[in-house]
Amino acid sequence: MRPEEVRALLQKVAAKEIEIEAAAEALGQLSLEDLGFARLDHQRALRTGHPEVVFGPGKTAEQIAQILTAIAARRQPALVTRLDEARAQEVLSRLAPDVRAKARVESAARMLLVGDPLVGRGRGVVAVVAAGTSDLPVLEEAAFTLQVFGHEVDRIVDVGVAGLHRLLAVQDRLRRAEVLIVIAGMEGALASVVGGLVAQPVIAVPTSVGVGAHFEGVTALLAMLNSCASGVTVVNIDNGFGAAVAAAVINQRRDGDE
Repeated sequence: MRPEEVRALLQKVAAKEIEIEAAAEALGQLSLEDLGFARLDHQRALRTGHPEVVFGPGKTAEQIAQILTAIAARRQPALVTRLDEARAQEVLSRLAPDVRAKARVESAARMLLVGDPLVGRGRGVVAVVAAGTSDLPVLEEAAFTLQVFGHEVDRIVDVGVAGLHRLLAVQDRLRRAEVLIVIAGMEGALASVVGGLVAQPVIAVPTSVGVGAHFEGVTALLAMLNSCASGVTVVNIDNGFGAAVAAAVINQRRDGDE
């Protein structure tokens, strides 16, 4: 149950449109659900404002399908991360037709969504900026997560520092954003450059893209952690999802926002 649903329920009680017992029964569904192999947190959206998210790796297709079915039964959206196309189709084949009808596979983002995305949650646009085309899987993971969480996204691709003029050509888009997620592998320099161009929060995502001494993203991670641009924050290697959640919290509309 999302916060707006709780408020709507309480307003109905106040207006005497439903009985207190019926409202109490609805609120009583906000509990943990033990599936034996997983304990589902049906209160997460109420506490954090964000829907439940399932980490795909390490779980069988049947386990993921059972989790999605349980969440869908509560009329909540559920997002699965790190699923390739073949695994996503395997999960879909195990869903009941009514749940499958609400499912959407995003192959580029390696994600599967059951239910409808949230809408109108952001104060402004979140720019998701990738240094190179090889960083697109991480960019799409961040961008789709933001869209599911109800935020508007501006994807800016292939503006790495090897061709600095490409980045300078999109400065107006960078500065229009409320928050920026900057994704780069290799030497990870893009985050520092963007951090020196804008006043908004910059969340840096190092990727495992590179050759030789990139050490599967550790080089980019250390470069971003040691950024000379003030205020750049850093998430883990390839963690587009984590960056998106951080950006969503920053960009979240507050009471009183128009």
